[in-house]
Amino acid sequence: MPETASIPDASTPAGMLEGDLVRRARNGDLNAYDELVKRYQERIYATIYHMTANHEDANDLAQDSFIKAYRALKSFKGGSSFYTWLYRIAVNKTINFLKQRRNKHHYSLNDLDFNTEHNPDLVALISDKTPHREVGLTELQKKLNEALMRLSEPHRMVVVLHDVQGQSHEEIAEIMDCNIGTVRSRLFYARQQLQGYLAEYAKST
Repeated sequence: MPETASIPDASTPAGMLEGDLVRRARNGDLNAYDELVKRYQERIYATIYHMTANHEDANDLAQDSFIKAYRALKSFKGGSSFYTWLYRIAVNKTINFLKQRRNKHHYSLNDLDFNTEHNPDLVALISDKTPHREVGLTELQKKLNEALMRLSEPHRMVVVLHDVQGQSHEEIAEIMDCNIGTVRSRLFYARQQLQGYLAEYAKST
């Protein structure tokens, strides 16, 4: 007989819906909260990493975000999904961290791996305007990284959430606690800025 896919047991954390896990976590069930962490830690980490360009900082901020969320669970009213509420905490912590870091250090671009495949317009811009069309992906990615890091924190965040993480305008508005119009205008401005920065690079090659 062919094997059948196992169905998660709804009585265990791994098989529970998000709402049930949140309710149990609010009542002190650490196993339930641990399951929430497992479900969202990769996406939270990836978002922070693309903002900070540093693995250690991203790891620390992600852990701090989950700790803060756990301590603030009593204040979570369920007006949005737990995922969106958690994202908002992580975004705010990251933006605050970057503002503090900006006053102390220059950005580190050593290991940022911004996904160029999510930005076909930017790739096309380089390809169209670069005389030497054999420009390598590594060089292109480096220039995309540098251009991204030149954006302000809010504009960089909306690019990361939309173009890298694939969040919708509505989701980003909830995460960043602003209206959809603001998200769209920031995204438009950020892309214009990125294209301008990359055009500078294209002219210099």
